[in-house]
Amino acid sequence: MSTSNTVAAGEFADVPVPVVSMNPVVLPAPGRGEDLRVRISAPETGRDLPIIVFSHGFGSSSYGYGPLVDFWAAHGFVVVQPTHLDSRTLGLPQDDPRTPLIWRFRVEDLTRILDQLDLVEASLPGLSGRLDPGRIAVAGHSWGAQTAGMLLGARVLDPLGGTGEDLSDPRIKAGVLLAAAGRGGADLAPFAAENFPFMNPDFAEMTTPALVVAGDHDRSALTVRGPDWFTDAYFLSQGDKSLLTLFGGEHSLGGIPGYEAAETTDENPERVALIQRLTAAYLRSALYSGDPGWRAASADIPESLGRIESK
Repeated sequence: MSTSNTVAAGEFADVPVPVVSMNPVVLPAPGRGEDLRVRISAPETGRDLPIIVFSHGFGSSSYGYGPLVDFWAAHGFVVVQPTHLDSRTLGLPQDDPRTPLIWRFRVEDLTRILDQLDLVEASLPGLSGRLDPGRIAVAGHSWGAQTAGMLLGARVLDPLGGTGEDLSDPRIKAGVLLAAAGRGGADLAPFAAENFPFMNPDFAEMTTPALVVAGDHDRSALTVRGPDWFTDAYFLSQGDKSLLTLFGGEHSLGGIPGYEAAETTDENPERVALIQRLTAAYLRSALYSGDPGWRAASADIPESLGRIESK
């Protein structure tokens, strides 16, 4: 292997390096009803590697989101993907007593991964001793973005509008929220308000640095609003945030759920490539003070694809 493709500590490969993955790795999960299965993907080379914990959208699993996961891992990140209880691969019945609290189990899945990083590290051959537990990011798409946002400081308001429990985690240093649902209450469609009471986020305390990604053609039956609903995580939160608005982007944002995902309605390889490049650059700069990648990447967005704003 060429030494120019080798990832050293705190460095990232401009040219992708080979990736190794293992799925499933089983983590003990008392009280969950079944153990937690995760996929681990890592660059074949490098040390002191930063970590991304990724939460999938409704019904997906740790087998999804290859376009993002493969790119991140090939450019120097270790990516850990849980399979949440709502995954179609598990077939949880609607009347299962865990169903009303799946949103909470999702958050706990991410926390369990953080609590068992030593087991994660030991499970993938060749990974032992190569993680940097001081540089951890969280990311998610759709429902997974709400899940990831909880670790960044977002909360779920109770039925009376009271602020919910703080489930943020200080081990998380940055995040990427892709097509994150917006405010609940009067902004929800009647069906969503009746069936999904957890879709009532409060972003006021979401202070951890994050990149919010939204498509300006993303229209959801869950809300009475338009695509701007998916920008609430940016406009209603505090702290260091950036918003990437993708022109023409729908909920799959060009095809990030998978290489041949049937749910992709706006297939656009250029859009996916932009998300790959910008999310990796954002997380590099958020996790490594002084890294110029995000500044350079955000200044080089084709005008036809999208725009960046920051606060």
